[in-house]
Amino acid sequence: MLSGWRDVTTRRPWRISAKLLIISSVVTVIGFSAICVNVMLDMRRGEEALARQTLDNLATSIEADISRNIEIYDLSLKAVASNMLLPEINAVSKPIRHLILFDHATTARHFGAIQVFDAEGRLTIDASTLDPPPENRSEEDYFRVHRDDPDAGLFISRPMLFRGAYSIVLSRRISDTDGGFLGVVTGSIRFSYFHELFERLNLDPDDTITVLRRDRTIMMRRPFDLDVIGKNLGTQQSWKADNLKAGGSYAGQGPVDATPRLYVRSTGPGPLFVVAGKPLAAVFELWQKEAYRIGAVVLALILFMLASTLVLAREISRRADAERKLEEMATTDALTGLKNRRKFDQVIDVEWRRAMRQKTPVALLMIDADHFKAYNDTFGHQAGDQVLVGIAICISDSVRRSGDCAARYGGEEFAVLLPNTSAAEAFNIAETIRGKVQGWSDDQATSTVSCGIAGLVPTTGLDWPVLVAAADKALYAAKAGGRNQSVVASLPKLSLVA
Repeated sequence: MLSGWRDVTTRRPWRISAKLLIISSVVTVIGFSAICVNVMLDMRRGEEALARQTLDNLATSIEADISRNIEIYDLSLKAVASNMLLPEINAVSKPIRHLILFDHATTARHFGAIQVFDAEGRLTIDASTLDPPPENRSEEDYFRVHRDDPDAGLFISRPMLFRGAYSIVLSRRISDTDGGFLGVVTGSIRFSYFHELFERLNLDPDDTITVLRRDRTIMMRRPFDLDVIGKNLGTQQSWKADNLKAGGSYAGQGPVDATPRLYVRSTGPGPLFVVAGKPLAAVFELWQKEAYRIGAVVLALILFMLASTLVLAREISRRADAERKLEEMATTDALTGLKNRRKFDQVIDVEWRRAMRQKTPVALLMIDADHFKAYNDTFGHQAGDQVLVGIAICISDSVRRSGDCAARYGGEEFAVLLPNTSAAEAFNIAETIRGKVQGWSDDQATSTVSCGIAGLVPTTGLDWPVLVAAADKALYAAKAGGRNQSVVASLPKLSLVA
């Protein structure tokens, strides 16, 4: 029954602490914030992926249109170059020659007239007139390339002012049956073609469309800027070809202006490729607004949660302080300030179990004020209380370890539990207490104490009441031996020795 009662008295209900509540709230806030940040980053990546797909579709469609027109125009150049090898071409009249050469040639308002230059660079045939004016293009790139390289194929020149309009020139070599150089056939695509193409697109003012040659020469750009047209990006040290590979994308500052953009390059095999760009601010504009909105809501929830946590933590701390004070009042003797009997029983039970597990000794002092009843009857209860307070002070001054427990056991009797202490060490402590009490009481009416000491190493089958009983018997032996002395109980026979 006693063991069961002790289990009940020592068992305490689980309570959440203010620190645990704050830590839990902080962890919850961090976890919730991490989830929100991850969601917003996923939304950002989604916006970027959508913009990348849109720009890729735009660049691919523009390149397809340009490549188709170049291919159609190139077929006309090939046909003219092939017909120039016909034996009768120089024997027929100019109108017939025009019909032979240009009957199937592609014509459009953005395409310039096809021209034929001989091996010296002189203009000999012009689709726009039967009598072309004298003209020599031997110094132009599109002429020299074919003159020096028989395998040049279709050559697209740098943007230039050609026949009164900004254009790009397409040219092909005319070779004889032995591969000898006979001249060049040329045509042009005016910038008006690109302007009209770009105007059909639904683009924002800061969106860019750049058409480049394979050597990274800018052929056309929207917004249009003559200072940019014709610039070769391969000469720029700050911009590398690996920044934007075919079919790839790049986010950041581009080679032309300082506006950070998302750039996407087309993947087609044509002689020109297209890079579409959109400012990063526009790409993430909607996401940014949504992020601000979600962030504001999350921040408000976090502040509310933290404020609520602080309020609850403060209330829990106040309640814990109140409970601690109540517990101290419930376990402290009001007169002496020592632990009371109830607290002593809880502590000795815990220390007994610990000593049994660790196989360490535990000692107990039972201390009783000598002739206290007579003193109380002679000098009154208040004087008797002062004696008890003085004895408690002497005990507290002699027992200073954190694990020791000094308690008022009942009336004028005191108990001191000394974990990890042998009987011999406990005897020295008892003598110290007895000496202090005697020295303190010399200035007042003489008051002394008797001490009973018991010490042992707990083993299975023994319980702490055995120790209490032994110390109590030693105390009675000290009383019977004349008082004002300390007696150690001899265990396990419990024989008494002075």
